[in-house]
Amino acid sequence: MCGWRTKIIFLLIVYFSGYATAIYTLAPAPEKSTAQAGTKDLTYAAFKSDEFAKSFNQGMHKCIDFGKDYAWRAAKFMKEKLDEKQLQAGG
Repeated sequence: MCGWRTKIIFLLIVYFSGYATAIYTLAPAPEKSTAQAGTKDLTYAAFKSDEFAKSFNQGMHKCIDFGKDYAWRAAKFMKEKLDEKQLQAGG
């Protein structure tokens, strides 16, 4: 069971993380200079956004393939161990 000190520390962490989130949310965003604003930036931002989406999509597919591979390995390993236990119990 948790002691009262652990509970207080946990509550302080939760409280201050909420406080930091509120400060981050309410803080003003940095202003853009007039030299940076324009249609060129919008097309560049759209290009970067599209590039990011493609990169993210590739990363997610790699992650899914990695997960599938290790799930198959884990299933194979568990099946082998289960077969070993059944042979030991039967023999």
